[in-house]
Amino acid sequence: METKLKELKNVRAENCVTIILNTHRTLPDNEKDVIQLKNLIKEAESKLLAVCQQQTAEKLTAKTHELAANINHRHNLESLILFVNENVVEFVRLPIAVEDRVVVGNRFAMRDLIRGLHNQTNYYVLVLNKDEARLIEASNDKVVKEHGFPFPFQNQISQTSFKAEPSDAGRIRNLTSEFFNQVDKVVNKVHKDHPLPILISTDEQHYQDYMRIADKPTVIFPDFLSRSRQTEADHAIVSDAWEIVQKLSQKQNNDRKVDLKMAVSTNNFISDTTEIYQAIKQGRVQTLFVEENLFQPAMIENDTVIYLSEITKESAEMIDDIYDELIDLNMDFGGDVVFLPKESLTKFNGFAAMTRY
Repeated sequence: METKLKELKNVRAENCVTIILNTHRTLPDNEKDVIQLKNLIKEAESKLLAVCQQQTAEKLTAKTHELAANINHRHNLESLILFVNENVVEFVRLPIAVEDRVVVGNRFAMRDLIRGLHNQTNYYVLVLNKDEARLIEASNDKVVKEHGFPFPFQNQISQTSFKAEPSDAGRIRNLTSEFFNQVDKVVNKVHKDHPLPILISTDEQHYQDYMRIADKPTVIFPDFLSRSRQTEADHAIVSDAWEIVQKLSQKQNNDRKVDLKMAVSTNNFISDTTEIYQAIKQGRVQTLFVEENLFQPAMIENDTVIYLSEITKESAEMIDDIYDELIDLNMDFGGDVVFLPKESLTKFNGFAAMTRY
């Protein structure tokens, strides 16, 4: 998804159509997604006819219908985004809820794709005991894949030394640490090629022993999934692992809210949309904070953001969502964005910026 974000984010062209809709994972609900998508394509056609020539509108609408016809809705997640212009015909599935809408402009509406990337937590689960290690790659509560060779990684030492000295607890502890050291080296090879945080699934003693020998303890979550789960199915392990990872991710998000409070206390924040726009262009904005379901049509005139009503007639100058526009612009200047639940930023009218200086 990150690669797709980079590709689409850099597109600048006339008549970029973005269709965003909530979808369903299961039958019969996902059959309704086909109908909703057709309705949104019709809305996209109306928007195109308002801002470009009929021939162009019909051509892009035909492309969108062709793309829609190739989407298998039985593979839907929580949402779907279609990106269409003269040179791009793409769709992306996301594991987050969205606001159904159609955007036509000189760039694609990237906000939900960015939010999906922020809300999609990819990580490894290292399932560990003294005899074996499994490595599972996960995204939120879903298994991406369970790694094959050299996994499951077997403890060859235990087949000899443990049997020879079953009563020597200290020796067994040392041999276990030696095995964990071997596991750590193999895991780090995988991590080097595809760096993701690691959650360990094991008992408390083994977790502490592993952390003592780990070459990269900072990439390991500061919590673990308790008990040995070597014989459990990968999806069952990840389902439980996600509960822990999600709480840790929420804590990180709350920490960012603390950053905003500190910025307010030091006067390093802005809440007026025009001021935020001007500060972004000056490279002063570090982080934008925006409530997830906040949208606002607008236009920019003489460096001033002018809010428009939703019933305003479509025009080439109209920006469907000023927040999406500012998020994209700020990322061009090296800034980032934090998405927060509805009513998290009530005192800022749902939108605020933390400045660098």
